[in-house]
Amino acid sequence: MIGNLDSYRIFAEVARHKSFSGAAKALYISQPAVSLAIMNLENELGSRLFIRSPKGVTLTYEGQLLHEYVESALNLVNMGESKLAELHNLESGELKIGVGDTISKYFLLPHMVKFHQMYPKIDLRVINRTTPDLCSLVKSGEIDLAICNLPVKDPALKIKKCISIHDVFVCGDRFREACSLPMSLKEIAELPLILLESKSNSRRYVEQYMLSRGVRVKAEIELGSHDLLLEFARFNFGVACVIEEFSRDYLEKGLLWKVELEEPIPERAIGFCTLKSVPLSPASARFVEIVESGLQTASKTIP
Repeated sequence: MIGNLDSYRIFAEVARHKSFSGAAKALYISQPAVSLAIMNLENELGSRLFIRSPKGVTLTYEGQLLHEYVESALNLVNMGESKLAELHNLESGELKIGVGDTISKYFLLPHMVKFHQMYPKIDLRVINRTTPDLCSLVKSGEIDLAICNLPVKDPALKIKKCISIHDVFVCGDRFREACSLPMSLKEIAELPLILLESKSNSRRYVEQYMLSRGVRVKAEIELGSHDLLLEFARFNFGVACVIEEFSRDYLEKGLLWKVELEEPIPERAIGFCTLKSVPLSPASARFVEIVESGLQTASKTIP
């Protein structure tokens, strides 16, 4: 492109004010700077753009032709800057979040409600996948951030913990007596187990931990959601491995009972996964702030 954007801005102001001095005043620069910019632009374009007279300046034919396109271009630039400002002010834009079904229902939803109430003009898009799939979507740029079952080990991702969670076994009436005393991992493995599908991070974490203790587990039933684990256990299909924090309603109502373990499974966490090499969008950054603020408030109210 011959010339630069500043030169064309000066050109447009001179044409609007029909005066070098008027353009200089509008742009908060000196009149000699305006005159030099126009002279350089005319030299670069090889065309005379203005007719100078004691009363001011008027566009030449070439100047009129150029002015039509410059005005259109500057309007588009200004519109682009305005839209970008709207994004930064969260007056428009999109937030694409990846999350598992369970985390979405039991953890994410209240925070999304608050975000939507505060920024109703931001389009929300939520994609439900398993943790490995969500990490792939973050790295491909298809989603802004993911909220995943940790641990996640990927050098391309930045991991930020949200809350701690605990994997526990629960049972219904049929297995309650057999599971009334604290059980070893080996004894648990001998029961008919209801587990999440093998590719889920939750399932892998429990399996790897038990295997590190010399216990190999086999699923009697594999299911695709946490809610189904709870329901199948309630109807006595077996003993289910679930997340305690997301099963409290069933446990408090006496629909299921927690099986005490001699050796509890170590706690893990849920956290944000974002791409290290790319900064968060304004909407994504604000959403993370809202979640973290909500968690801090909740922690202060817990006795």
